[in-house]
Formats: sequence, C-alpha cells, structure tokens
Amino acid sequence: MTLPEAQRWGEMVAERLALSLSNIRLREALQHQAVRDPLTGLFNRRYMQETLDREVSRALRYGHPLSTIFLDLDHFKIFNDTNGHDAGDALLRALGGLLQSRLRVEDVVCRYGGEEFLIILPEAALEAARQRADGLRADIRALAVRHYDQILGGVSASMGVASMPEHGTTGEQVIRAADRALYQAKQAGRDCVIIANPDDSRPPER
Repeated sequence: MTLPEAQRWGEMVAERLALSLSNIRLREALQHQAVRDPLTGLFNRRYMQETLDREVSRALRYGHPLSTIFLDLDHFKIFNDTNGHDAGDALLRALGGLLQSRLRVEDVVCRYGGEEFLIILPEAALEAARQRADGLRADIRALAVRHYDQILGGVSASMGVASMPEHGTTGEQVIRAADRALYQAKQAGRDCVIIANPDDSRPPER
C-alpha cells in the first residue's frame, strides 16, 4: 500500500469511527430523553412505573422491604403567581438537584407530574423511609433558590410514606397508600410527613 493510499485508508477509518461515536451519543441522548424529565433532570413517570414494577417483584422474591415517598411542594401555585413561572421552574430544578444529592445510589426519584415527586426506596423499611422523608422536609425548608440576583426561599413540602408489605403487595397499592397519606399531610397543615394507614386503600380525594 502506498503512502497516499494509507492516508486515505486512515481518513476513512477515522470518519467511520467518528460516525459511530456520533451515533452512540445520539442513542444515549434519545435514551436520556425517553426516561428523564427535561426540566428537573429526574426520571419521568414512565420510567418510575417500570422501575417500581421491577423493584416490587424483587422485594417479593427476596422478602425485602420497599418504601415510597410521595412529595408535593406546598402552595406552588402561589409561589408561581408571586415570583413568576421562570422562578417556579428554577425552584423545580433546584429541588431536583437537592433530591438527587440527598438520596442513595439505589434510590429512584421521579417527577410524577407538576410539583409532585415520587421516591422509590428499595430495601428501606417504613421507619427508615419516614426518617428519610423528615430529613428531606428539613432540607427543602432550607432550600434557597437564586433567580435573577434574588434569593427565593420559604418553600416547604408535604409528604406521604408507604411501604411493602405494610401497605400492599403491588406498586399500585403502595402508591395509592402514599398518595392518600400525602393528602392527609396537606389536610394536617402541610410541611409535614404522614405515614399511610395500613387499612386505608381508598383512592385519594383531590
């Protein structure tokens, strides 16, 4: 092979490698978009359901506990109306970063919708989940969001906690129990953590 031929061959190999790397990055970006909420960077509801189904099966198979925390920002509409929707988005982004930084590697935090979030805690018993929720509640109270040279604070969150096997043996049952407990936290004055009632399987009142 002559030197020019070797150079052309090298250029062709380099182009193919570059194209392959570009395709890999594109696939990774599309996969990220498919499972991540674009605003907060947290997992989306679709990924949450797939993960919950998998973790419930694993918990049942090995007899491990599984807990969930349903979290809702208090008075988010008032915050938006007072500070503007851009500030509301900044708050949600900051909350997403806070939740990711405070949880274990194996925990999964998802944006359920709007200002609601669901946290899946594999192999975490009920009391451990309650303590985790209480810590997160305090962290959120201390959260300061910088927006256009202003510090926006004073936010709080209500949370409902439910676990397997205390509150059911399916993902739907555990989420329903946590959602019901979240509703009770709102009724109790907000900015608090409520553990679900094991006997209460009614759909939450909105």
